[in-house]
Amino acid sequence: MTVRRKVAVLISGRGSNMQSLVRACAAPDYPAEIVLVLSNRADAAGLDFAREAGIATAVISHKDFPDRASFDAAMDAEIRRHGADLICLAGFMRLLDSAIIEAWRDRMINIHPSLLPSFRGLKTHERALEAGVKLAGCSVHFVRPDVDTGPIIAQAAVPVLPDDTPDSLAARVLEQEHLIYPMALRMVAEGRVRVEGDRAIVEAPVE
Repeated sequence: MTVRRKVAVLISGRGSNMQSLVRACAAPDYPAEIVLVLSNRADAAGLDFAREAGIATAVISHKDFPDRASFDAAMDAEIRRHGADLICLAGFMRLLDSAIIEAWRDRMINIHPSLLPSFRGLKTHERALEAGVKLAGCSVHFVRPDVDTGPIIAQAAVPVLPDDTPDSLAARVLEQEHLIYPMALRMVAEGRVRVEGDRAIVEAPVE
């Protein structure tokens, strides 16, 4: 029987990518299980979804701490208390201190709504349309101290249509996010991703 990797998911809002991970983890052959959903906001809608799914939840408000380092330390302690050995960021809208990122190096992954390294940061869809790109998409990557950088594990692309708005493009990209995030977590949990320099090398599954 394969040992399932224990995952903590960090959210700040509805956590739609968290929900896609929860649904994937419900499959008996999925190599990971979510042991904690943690938010910096008590009103994050995703917390209700996690509770209904029987997953432990926690709220640690950044407003209760004097600085980013102490906030991150409190989150780190809570994550470890639940026995997690992987972290997935799913719409977590706080910048993390380099200390926690390095402590979880190559065990913390994030999903970003662009084809990295293009359009790092916020307002990705608006910027993609302004730039006139013909393809947009999303990327799952290992987290590094610089925002939206790190070895890329998986990407998915969608065409940019002539009549796209930021909202219509975002909706189409989000559909792909919900597909590739569970796929990327599966590959990491199965030990099929290794990091060489700035690149993530994905090995084929064992037949």
